[in-house]
Amino acid sequence: MNTQLNDVPSHSWLGAPVDARSLFAPEQATLMATLRSMAPADWDKDAVPGWTVRDLAAHVLGDFYGRLARDRDAHQNGPAFEQGDTLEAFIHRINQEWVNAYRRVSPAALTDTLDLIGRQVARFFEATDLNSPSLGVSWAGVDPAPMWLDSARDFTEFWTHRQQIRHAIGQETDPDPRFLSVVLDTFMRALPHTLREVTEPTGTQIQVRIDGPAGGTWTVTATRDRWSLAKRNAAQPTAVVRLDAETAWRLCTRGIQPDTALARARIDGDRELAEAACQIVSIVY
Repeated sequence: MNTQLNDVPSHSWLGAPVDARSLFAPEQATLMATLRSMAPADWDKDAVPGWTVRDLAAHVLGDFYGRLARDRDAHQNGPAFEQGDTLEAFIHRINQEWVNAYRRVSPAALTDTLDLIGRQVARFFEATDLNSPSLGVSWAGVDPAPMWLDSARDFTEFWTHRQQIRHAIGQETDPDPRFLSVVLDTFMRALPHTLREVTEPTGTQIQVRIDGPAGGTWTVTATRDRWSLAKRNAAQPTAVVRLDAETAWRLCTRGIQPDTALARARIDGDRELAEAACQIVSIVY
């Protein structure tokens, strides 16, 4: 794509850009180390509802191929929407079709292919222009999205699937803040869209604080047109939600439900606004 971001509407309300480009290669290497360390029985363990570890690894490979075909190779012959498809239904259908086809592929062959194609994906993202328009990010409510958000979204998906594999084989979430800090920062870009139906006076602020070395603070402000993560003059937030990092990323990916997150959260100020912020979803769900 040669079109520049200034040819599409400003996205300042999404906050400062996230640059995940340098993290794709180490994330890929970490995924490969996990897969190559697994016992044969691990591949058949349940990773997410309906999918084993092998299924989930095949899904990641499908994402890799899709990104290269669409954005690197300008390939136009991919799957199409069927009559009545919503975006969610379309994505879930084509993902399942791919996983079903790959069940005939051995774990060894799948791992080798993931290694080959994943390294190509990392090189692709390293060369992208963060300011170019790219695929829409539905959970942030923006289409087209700037490449910085689209690429960061893909990074969070790859990282999340690696955690699901780790959990399936008895390992805890990888706490490496190099990765997790970018994941959380990206996930929080869903806050303005999450609050799109919440009407509050201009200047009202909700703050989400995530504890730990990978955490941070995100303040979303009601403006005349929408909620915004753009920096504003400091004010006393109307509501503050404090979460630990594990709760935050699981909430954003619906590994836990909002009620569970709220039970773990520390809330100051307006509870209704805090509850609204905790409806955040940063995946296609």
